[in-house]
Amino acid sequence: MHRPIKEEPSYGTGSLENATRDPSQEQLHVKLCSGSCHAEQILQTLNSYRRSGIFTDVVLAIDGQEFPCHRATLSANSTYFRAMFGGHLKEGHQEVVTIQKISASSMSLLLDYMYGGNIILQEDNVEGILELSDLLQISQLRDACIRFLEGQLHPCNCLGMMKFADSFAIASLAEKSKRFLLECFVEVSSHEEFLGLSAKELAGYLSDEQLVVPREEVVFEAAMRWVRHDAAARKAALKDLLEHVRLPLLDPTYFLEKVEMDELIQDSRECIPLLHEARKYYILGNEVGSLRSRPRRFMELAEVIVVIGGCDKKGLLKLPFTDMYHPKSRQWTALSSLPGYTKSEFAACALKNDVYISGESPSCAPGLPELPGPSPGSKVLSSFRAGPVCRLGHDRCSPKLCQFCFVF
Repeated sequence: MHRPIKEEPSYGTGSLENATRDPSQEQLHVKLCSGSCHAEQILQTLNSYRRSGIFTDVVLAIDGQEFPCHRATLSANSTYFRAMFGGHLKEGHQEVVTIQKISASSMSLLLDYMYGGNIILQEDNVEGILELSDLLQISQLRDACIRFLEGQLHPCNCLGMMKFADSFAIASLAEKSKRFLLECFVEVSSHEEFLGLSAKELAGYLSDEQLVVPREEVVFEAAMRWVRHDAAARKAALKDLLEHVRLPLLDPTYFLEKVEMDELIQDSRECIPLLHEARKYYILGNEVGSLRSRPRRFMELAEVIVVIGGCDKKGLLKLPFTDMYHPKSRQWTALSSLPGYTKSEFAACALKNDVYISGESPSCAPGLPELPGPSPGSKVLSSFRAGPVCRLGHDRCSPKLCQFCFVF
């Protein structure tokens, strides 16, 4: 009697291939990827070759020092070297290439970056590295230097940073330096760099709508500090600078004591019309239609719309609330209410920084007492004043402010 023999499966690679792969398919491939460590090892080896002068095929002569290098590595990092060695320039066929107006220390750091990808940026080397990376067209390193400088902006260096950025056509750094200057003008104007500005540059900053100052006295003092730094040479520019100082916005007492009594201003006949304009504003207020009488966009004093009183939707409940609307920020702010004031159909007008209320319903008694204004901390209104005229149904008004028309 014979038992049936159990056939054992075969585990050879040939049988696996025959069992799983369709002959019509292409042959399988395996890709071995060593990761970044492999690339770093190659760069480190090339850098050791450079330092030892092994397999180098070009020498860079920088500031009296020679740096043996590999053309392929330089070309892989720099568009400048790629054009030099890959084109028809005579330097591309020379064994020694001389590069002018750069420091050997900056070139040494740059070669370490080219061969190793690492570099330490510091305040004492970043400008030289930026200049060199800009010349050799190494964009990644150039951008890193720009970001470093942007992070180092300070009131004592932003003007110098702006000039440096302009010399290398770095628009982003120049723009951020200027914005920093305008936003920190109070601090910047107290540093030495500020006194080195030209009259045209200073006038441009004083007239800039983005200038941020807490009050106009700061602008006047900065302009006068610049003039007094070299009064003999700069007093001729006094009138041009004061044209960009909004003298009507100065405190009247400050204007009398600090502006009109200043000897440099008294000796300048060209400044007399500017003084007259400020005096006129103190008398007539907003009727003086001059740009210098308008508050700057970014200062504590600003033009706003104030809404006083009103009634509910049914017209039954009189509202004593007072609200302020800031057109620049487009925000409403609640001010102090009118205490005990429940009249209606009155009118309000503004003169300088006061709001006057006149006319109300016939039930009112003539000669309402003066009504207190908002809290002392508010710089919007100094007082509310009620007029003796009882007049019903004043004409409505649609105030226009900051190129917008507001209808209530």
